[in-house]
Amino acid sequence: MAAISFPDGFQWGTATAAHQIEGGNVNNDWWEFEHDPASGCVDPSGDACDSFHRYPEDIALVAALGLTFYRFSLEWSRIEPEEGEFSRSALDHYRRMLATCREHDIVPMVTYHHFTHPRWLASAGTWEAPHAVDRFARYCERVTGHLGDLIGMAGTINEPNVVATMGWRHGIFPPRVRDRDRRSKVNDVLVAAHRVAVEAIRSGPGEFPVGLTLSMTDFQTQPGGEEWVERIRRPSEDVFLESTPGDDFIGVQTYTRSRVGPDGNLGPEPGVPTTQMGYEFYPEALEGTIRRAWMKTGGLPVLVTENGVGTDDDEARIDYVARALTGVRRCLDDGIDVRGYTYWSLLDNFEWVLGYGPTFGIVEVDRETFERRPKPSAAWLGRAATSNGF
Repeated sequence: MAAISFPDGFQWGTATAAHQIEGGNVNNDWWEFEHDPASGCVDPSGDACDSFHRYPEDIALVAALGLTFYRFSLEWSRIEPEEGEFSRSALDHYRRMLATCREHDIVPMVTYHHFTHPRWLASAGTWEAPHAVDRFARYCERVTGHLGDLIGMAGTINEPNVVATMGWRHGIFPPRVRDRDRRSKVNDVLVAAHRVAVEAIRSGPGEFPVGLTLSMTDFQTQPGGEEWVERIRRPSEDVFLESTPGDDFIGVQTYTRSRVGPDGNLGPEPGVPTTQMGYEFYPEALEGTIRRAWMKTGGLPVLVTENGVGTDDDEARIDYVARALTGVRRCLDDGIDVRGYTYWSLLDNFEWVLGYGPTFGIVEVDRETFERRPKPSAAWLGRAATSNGF
């Protein structure tokens, strides 16, 4: 592989999500869901990585690796445990996280919503509740009022397409609904929630880029699959990509491709290795989704806010990231404005219904002691960051 370099100012980072690493988020819908024997969850989140208490160690580790960017999420159910009751203690906790990032010269990107909902909102219907959009806007305004002067970038809703599709179409996430029409209505609500959140976040204090982070798949049409691609991609990606006018960036989150034929998804191609998640090891997918996000948003700056691989082979992880970044470089060469690359994830953590089986992290976490052990891929990514290439 030839030497590859990136533009000055290119961001190198890693990401986490509150429920997947903090531990003890007992007041959201996922905690309830993962403790239901009928949910299909392999493990409960439990103490997760104990990052609610160990965040100084995690942020120091990001800095020690040479990374300059850390994306993490806020837990809405900690900040607003009951409707209209905001916790100053929780807000102060996240303010200390932001301050710690700043002390280490780390740009903090805050995700306001990452999959979980306070139980009070879930009991009212989650995104089908008539007041859901207003309550989310109020939450975003309150959070920004407390934290905005320290925020470096902000994402409103993490992967709203996954929230809607997994929760209301396939019934794998809460609230376990399988209804195409209800999924479509939830899509519309999430688009509205994103738009009001952007406005609320921009109300200040602080001035920083705000955008949406979207799960994207590199759909590759096989003969006869054109109609199926449109049927799949329209509700799962395009309605959200088209909701971004006026945003400062689009966050692209990609892991694999999907080959689509006349009868729908064809599954993994014979001979192509698969990951712990069961889908293809296909890092070239990132290039395809960056190009499509750029095109569909009319040229919004692109930030890769998640990309990574679930594997217990760390050499394969390095290969995956190097190949994905090679695709990012090709996008830059063609004039696409890609601002940075964020590896998912910093830590081996709670992977939703799959529990602690898949290992995406560049840092291993001992499940008993919570000891952090960086993998060789962490050092590799750090060297890429410090040299702005590899």
